[in-house]
Amino acid sequence: MNVVGLRTLPEIEPGADLAKLIVAAAGKEAIGIEPGDVVVVTQKIVSKAEDRVVDLRSIKPSAFAESLARTWEKDPRQMEVILQETRRFVRMDQGMIISETYHGFICANAGVDRSNVPGEDVVCLLPVDPDESASRIRADLGVQVAVIISDTFGRPWREGTTEVAIGVAGFDPLWDYRGRTDAYGYVLRSTEVAVADMLASAAGLVMEKASRVPVAIIRGFEFEPGEGSGKRLLRDPAKDLFR
Repeated sequence: MNVVGLRTLPEIEPGADLAKLIVAAAGKEAIGIEPGDVVVVTQKIVSKAEDRVVDLRSIKPSAFAESLARTWEKDPRQMEVILQETRRFVRMDQGMIISETYHGFICANAGVDRSNVPGEDVVCLLPVDPDESASRIRADLGVQVAVIISDTFGRPWREGTTEVAIGVAGFDPLWDYRGRTDAYGYVLRSTEVAVADMLASAAGLVMEKASRVPVAIIRGFEFEPGEGSGKRLLRDPAKDLFR
């Protein structure tokens, strides 16, 4: 299996045709897009193309946002945007805000982020529907591929961040091993593998934060084509022991 980062995509502007730019960059870099590839696209360029960016100079923070900003040492304008993107707060402590977004993702600051966005007063939001974004890119590529929209998440009980799949199109993001037997004949009863997250993390190895590599092509990974949805990776609240 090969993982190749695309290095020649331009700065993404609102309304950009991401599929067209990805095909052009893959051709320029002599890798192309082939049937069976997995195309991993960072959330940041998807959000830029979909105009999911906010100029904080246009934001008037509420009294509640002002209060939270003072407590947690945040820009009150950014705090207001975080509030708008938050379904519920999971934890606020030590200057950190962990939120549940309207998508159901548990992440820092409801995914509101200043990194890799031009302008001191500009923040980037998550796509409104990452699965729809992935499906649209897949359709526009015009090749039988899988597409993953990836983002960087922290993890409870583990240091460091990693890439996860927030949007999926073209394959099932989970491998279900339940009912199969392991090498010693033991019947597996609860094993499901988050293969889309594993692929997103593999792509993250060539998409370093300061490298301006927002897309990776994974070639040689075998998957069964299908509709797919990143929502399948969200744990049912009824099974969440930590909620």
